[in-house]
Amino acid sequence: MLSPEELSAIYLSAKVASISTLLCLPFAVALAWLLARYEFKAKFIVEALLQMPMVLPPVVLGYVLLVTFGQQGLVGQYLSQWGISLVFNWKGAVLAAMLVSFPLIVQPIRLSFQMLNQQLEQIAASLGSSPRKVFLSISLPLALPGILMGSILGFSRSLGEFGATITFVGNIPSETQTIPIAIYALLQQPNGDALAMRLVALSLLLAFSALIANYFILQKYQKRLGGQNA
Repeated sequence: MLSPEELSAIYLSAKVASISTLLCLPFAVALAWLLARYEFKAKFIVEALLQMPMVLPPVVLGYVLLVTFGQQGLVGQYLSQWGISLVFNWKGAVLAAMLVSFPLIVQPIRLSFQMLNQQLEQIAASLGSSPRKVFLSISLPLALPGILMGSILGFSRSLGEFGATITFVGNIPSETQTIPIAIYALLQQPNGDALAMRLVALSLLLAFSALIANYFILQKYQKRLGGQNA
């Protein structure tokens, strides 16, 4: 049986990852559409900024969040006036997870938009459908496999987030102690290896399940794309 501390870490990780993924999705779809369909001078800057969380050390991202959204931060000082605090609570963990998972959510969605048969969109437009209706009724449904893949990858990355989270919100049991932080805390305790191994095994199972789901979605999408091209 899992201990209350382990159950709390699992529940908090699932909550943070779920909310992070849901909040990222609308912005990820919009940015993926922009990058897939439009060319503009500053596009390389947008793409570089998008990839930054992938190459920066997570501790650096956490420090940037702390400087920006801390009680005396550039944005945090104004949020605190409204009674909003992101430091040392689970909402800050959601923000950190969003930052690190966003690029992984955008890329599969962008690829889906790029691989769509644009003739279907052109036919719908020629029949009088507005651009908004074409996007909602044609483009978005056809890009659903990419959206699912991005969601799975983003959710999995959020579950495994450690460096930015612990730097920004710390290690507070039942508040900010997600699975990776709980593993780290257990490894610092005498005889904590056995408990840590259970959480490690759970993390491996979740990661493997996410990758398997991602594989089957990709296979199904490739078959459907092959049928459309045929």
